[in-house]
Formats: sequence, C-alpha cells, structure tokens
Amino acid sequence: MRRDEFIVALGTAAIGVLILFATILFSPWPTSRAQDQVVFLRGAGSTFAAPLYKKWIEEYGVSHRGVMISYDPVGSGEGVKRFLEHSVDFAGSDEVLSSNELAKIPDALMLPITAGMIAIAYNIPGVNSEIKLPRDVYSDIFVRKIRKWDDPRIQAANPGIAFPHRDIALVVRQDSSGTTAAFSNHLATIGTSWRAAGMDVGKFVEWPSAVLSAPGNEGVAARIRLSEGSIGYVEYWFAQRLGLRMAALQNKAGTFITPTEHSGELALSGRVARVQELAASVADPSGADAYPLVTYSWMFVYSRYADQAKAMALREFAGWSLSERGQDYGAQLGYLPLSSDVLDIGRQTLGEL
Repeated sequence: MRRDEFIVALGTAAIGVLILFATILFSPWPTSRAQDQVVFLRGAGSTFAAPLYKKWIEEYGVSHRGVMISYDPVGSGEGVKRFLEHSVDFAGSDEVLSSNELAKIPDALMLPITAGMIAIAYNIPGVNSEIKLPRDVYSDIFVRKIRKWDDPRIQAANPGIAFPHRDIALVVRQDSSGTTAAFSNHLATIGTSWRAAGMDVGKFVEWPSAVLSAPGNEGVAARIRLSEGSIGYVEYWFAQRLGLRMAALQNKAGTFITPTEHSGELALSGRVARVQELAASVADPSGADAYPLVTYSWMFVYSRYADQAKAMALREFAGWSLSERGQDYGAQLGYLPLSSDVLDIGRQTLGEL
C-alpha cells in the first residue's frame, strides 16, 4: 500500500472510531443498575432519638449506597401526625401509638429501637454542684407549688448548699413531644401532686402560666443554659453535650440517683412480653440503684408498602438498627442499649413487615 493510501485508510478508520464513540456517548443508554436501585426513605419525629437516627443514617449509608434516608426531627407529635397522613415512610416517637391512632392505621408496627434517660437540668447562679431532688419536690416544682430556689424543702435535701432567694423558671417543650409524654407520665405515676394540680399526661401539656418554652430537646437545653434560675426536663445527651448540671433524683427505693449509663440500664431491667407494656415498665423503675426517669423510643412503620423495594430497604435498615452494631452507636451517644428480650420483641414485630 502506498503511503498516501495508508494515510487515507488510517483517517477513515479514525473517523469510524470517532463515530462509534459518539454513538456510545450520546445515544440513549439505560441507567446503571445501581441507579435503578436507589431507594429513598423519609422519616420524621422524635428529637429525643434524632442524634441516633442521624448517626445511623450516616453509618448505614457507607455500606448501603443504594438507600437514601432522611429524618426530620420535628418532635414525636408531628412525626406521628405525618405517619397517620402517610406523608413519611417511618416515624420516630417516644410514646407508643394510642388506641385512637391505631384505629386509623391498624396495621402499623411499633419497633422499640432505643432507650434513654430524661435529665432534670438546672442553671442556678452560685450553685456549681449536683443537687438532690426528692420525688415530691421535683413534682411540686413542675406544678408550681415550689416557686423559690431557697424553698425549705429544697434546702433540707441539700444541706451545705446556699440557694439564692430567686424565682424558679420552668423550661418546657412548646411542641408536641414524646419526651413530655414520658415525663408527665412519670410525674403522674410517682405521686398525687400532678393529677391534683389538674395536669394532663401526654405529648402536649397545658403548663402553668409564666413558663419558658422551646421547641425540641435541643431548644430546651439551650434555653436552660441561657436562663439563670431555670430548671427543665431534657434528654440526657443534649444536657451532657451542653455541659448542663443535672439533678440526682430520688427513685422508688428512696435513693438519690445520678443519670449514668449504669443507673439507666438498671431502670430497663424489667421484663415484658409485648411492646405496649414497655412504657409502663419504666414509668417508675423499682431497682434500688435505678435512675427513675427513663423512656423507650420507637420507630413506627407500616406493615405493607406499595413499593416492595422500599419495604425491603426499610426492613433492612430497621433490622440493622436493632443489631449489635446499631445499638453500639446508641451507647456512644449516651443512649441505653436495649436488652436481648426487648430486641427480640422488635425483631419479631419487624418480621410482620
């Protein structure tokens, strides 16, 4: 072949290659299998469990690229509302669904996914040590029977601490909250003051006048930190993260207990057979060294999804959260690991999805 013929042939081949490349590049091409399998899951609810959901979503996403999960920490009440409206795929709540709510979605599944402590945190000028609060005292503080920090009953429980003569400012949740439900249920269980004052139990409580309110656990913790003379109830992790002082609370056995991982785990030592019995089992723990103010947190899912890929992805994510690895992440954030029997309840319930 002459040199000029070779050049022409080479040019023709090159053009052919370019045409083939352009055809591959610009012609309709099916999306990759990985893209086809991307599943989006939307959740909303509990601020109590929000840091754990955030951690779970981050860690789970590392090994499950085909699942995109979002969680909106709007409070248990709003999360349940969205769940009942079918506007989310799952909801987080620190209170089980009521009978009225279950009547709207009778096939809803309630999975216990974590537990934690509710701290009574305070900001008292001049008091830089842990204070002790007897059961009747902290109940009467929150129904406004005790209004001053130097009240004789507070002083009697804390000899050696000089309390200021100033008003006690209550900091409470302004939104519909599972933390409020657990806290109000505890106060109604431990004595008569709560009910006698006309106070309700539930995710939203009509508090006495002149209280400070804030949205979410994070909002309550921040308000306590900024407000001198204040006291409020908040999930332990938020109080710990902001360095708030937390009271030692008198438990059912009469012992003053500081919120710690050990004292919290002792509060969960009761055994139950059904998910609906879990909340009652921790309303007022009986262990001698148990911290008295704890709550479970639940994930609500539907037993049926129109999208089977979504159902499978949610079942795998929920199952992963109930695994040893998922529970370990909870312990790292100050949550209480679930006992084996409670995990079994969750897995059995998940099997109905």
